[in-house]
Amino acid sequence: MDFYFLGPPDLRLPVNPAEVQVEASGKTETLSLVNLGDVEIPVGRQPAGISLSSFFPRDYDPGYCRYADIPEPAEALRVLVAWRDSGRPVRFLVTETSINLLVFVAKISYRFAGGEPGDLYYDLGLREWRDLRVRQVAAATTASAQGSATAAAARPDTKPAPKVYTVRSGDTLYGIAKLELGNGARWREIYDLNKSVIGPDPNLIRPGQRLVMPT
Repeated sequence: MDFYFLGPPDLRLPVNPAEVQVEASGKTETLSLVNLGDVEIPVGRQPAGISLSSFFPRDYDPGYCRYADIPEPAEALRVLVAWRDSGRPVRFLVTETSINLLVFVAKISYRFAGGEPGDLYYDLGLREWRDLRVRQVAAATTASAQGSATAAAARPDTKPAPKVYTVRSGDTLYGIAKLELGNGARWREIYDLNKSVIGPDPNLIRPGQRLVMPT
């Protein structure tokens, strides 16, 4: 299981949270009806809320780190804070689960623990992103008629959900690119996106590695 934020920039959590809490509740509307009083009518659901906690280690430790090329704690924190301040959506993906959705960083807190210099502990609060559709009406005047209107929907540029490929015995990046992307020459895109998983040699991939495919 791996945790990804697909920005840009992309951020893979180096240490998996012990748990991820997802909260999704229904939404109702109250109507006042004669002879019946107030009636609760379901009108959909609230955006999901996600909370998780982990830490960014200063040094790589194979005992708990998911990959070797881990980010500097201060740099990883800067990315999260930038997402929070921008209010723009990023894709949050947890492999081997159904969690794959656009979110925005609603809350972030962090702390340093005594006796663990350089390690940065954090708590994240994420909210599911919902497109805000805005209708714009413009009046047009011509010699023969007035009052024509047009409507447009504004929405953020979002990424499609990425596919994750599990390496099998005998696989090569060229073969995976040809099978999944239809062009073996795109193997470099797969390697660049998964360099932290594969390592410095693109010819050495191991069965069981989970590679995020280019979208």
